[in-house]
Amino acid sequence: MKVLIVDDHPVVRAGLRALLSVPDEFEVVGEACDGAEAVQLVAALRPCVVLMDLQMGDGVDGVTATRQITALPAPPKVVVLTTYDSDADILRAVEAGAAGYLLKESPPEELFAALRTAAAGEMALSPPVASRMMRRVRAPQLALSQREIEILELIAAGRSNREVSRQLFISEATVKTHLAHVYDKLGVDSRTAAVKAAVDRRLIRL
Repeated sequence: MKVLIVDDHPVVRAGLRALLSVPDEFEVVGEACDGAEAVQLVAALRPCVVLMDLQMGDGVDGVTATRQITALPAPPKVVVLTTYDSDADILRAVEAGAAGYLLKESPPEELFAALRTAAAGEMALSPPVASRMMRRVRAPQLALSQREIEILELIAAGRSNREVSRQLFISEATVKTHLAHVYDKLGVDSRTAAVKAAVDRRLIRL
């Protein structure tokens, strides 16, 4: 199985390459330090699976690269490998077309299994990520929607309702309606409390 490693840290890439050299079934065909290089290497090397980090300094991020890669003809499967486990990160990656989402704290056997699962065309999620997704399915009325998460992230970044409405191309009234729903779901009554609750529950990250 041909694997492309995408991570902005050379030590992480070296560690993954060494790890994947142990089982005979994997062959690391290349490494990329950001999303832009990953897209180029996918076209040139045609890997079966891309092991993708999410945040890569000032370069193209993992979600953007995943979206571009999965839009290619006969694309490889993309498995995200990251330290971030917020609902916002997971949802963005899955919506971009990721076939798997693993945390870097996962044991090697879990990584190997995820690569096999993704290559077989099935979704591969680490247990903590699968648990978060299951909670969203079981209690959808309490889970924040993607739009509510987007608004809350902008609020956390210090944006006013007017600035949020302009950035997302929606009315201020719609922003206020979404915030009211967020307050109700999180059991809070202010913007500051909503941001704190969302960060504490790992719905967003600062």
